[in-house]
Amino acid sequence: MNPTSRVNVVTGFKLQRLGILMKPEPGNPQEIEGVLNPAAVRGPDGALYLFPRMVAEGNYSRIGIARVQFNEAGDPMGVERLGIALEPEADYERRPDGGGGCEDPRVTFVEPLRRYIMSYTAFSREGPRIALASSADLFHWQRLGLATFGPWQNTKLGDVDDKDASLFPVAIPNPSGHPELAMLHRPLFPGTRPEETACHAAYREVDLDRESIWISYCPMALEGPESIGFGRFSSHHRLATPVSAWERLKIGGGTPPILTRHGWLIIYHGVSDAPKRNDDGHSLCYSAGVMVLTKEHPQLIRYRSREPILKPELPQERDGIIANVVFPTGIDRRDDLGAPDRFDVYYGMADNRIGVARLDLPEFLPPGGAADSPGAKV
Repeated sequence: MNPTSRVNVVTGFKLQRLGILMKPEPGNPQEIEGVLNPAAVRGPDGALYLFPRMVAEGNYSRIGIARVQFNEAGDPMGVERLGIALEPEADYERRPDGGGGCEDPRVTFVEPLRRYIMSYTAFSREGPRIALASSADLFHWQRLGLATFGPWQNTKLGDVDDKDASLFPVAIPNPSGHPELAMLHRPLFPGTRPEETACHAAYREVDLDRESIWISYCPMALEGPESIGFGRFSSHHRLATPVSAWERLKIGGGTPPILTRHGWLIIYHGVSDAPKRNDDGHSLCYSAGVMVLTKEHPQLIRYRSREPILKPELPQERDGIIANVVFPTGIDRRDDLGAPDRFDVYYGMADNRIGVARLDLPEFLPPGGAADSPGAKV
């Protein structure tokens, strides 16, 4: 682990890369095409567990489980692989050609349910959809099926590709004031993928609804010790839309929301053009920024960074299965060190490895954070 540190003078957040935590295991066919984009969560034993996406030949993805190891200073230094949490078994995870995917998980301990809930991308013949699973101990997972969504403007959201879902750990007031389970997600309406928006000129009109991160709500009920019930996610609300140059092609979720003294902290991703072009004329750059939502009503943004807090700079972030990608999916507040303002962020590196960086919360939110501006161009 070779740490590098810098202070982002634009955002005011201090970022310190701690190094590469996990890379494909030599000789392991389950990881031959990469190990990336992990969930991160503390278990009942207080240990930190990662749930990495493990990619076999043919982009066949499983979700593994690993225990994080720390050095004497308390910094993550490696992992102990513990096996597989989920692999494609359900119809909504498999494709007719034998392929399939359980991808890019996020795990949240949902306090009202007293369970860990995993939201992940299930990849079948229908395309990517959001699936859910639950666990009491992180080692035994029960599939809850695909998340279901109420309509939006006469559109059946269940028929729309969707990714980057994460859940709040506590009940959140919906627009009517009733506490419900809240999900952040990013529907991929046709024409809103970065490969498609990259075809536009340098400045373009953004479709404010169809190119946004959304927050949706659903009722929840604990029906028994082994049974959790969810309703449909509805009451959809546009949370954030591309506004800055580093995210002009697409934004999407990243780490699950975690409560801080400033509000709900999210490290999200944005996509822009990269200087180097591929044979098809397009090359993309995935970076990460900071968003803080209000504690009481998290559909409102308190702060959003104008510049990325993390962007591809290291060779392992610039070259890999997909070049120029940092993709944050896991976050750990270091209460175990008595440092509630320190957050370790776990992220995919060029869709091949897993890196970890330390983020320190500033005493005050920096002024001038970007906010959505209806009708704005990027």
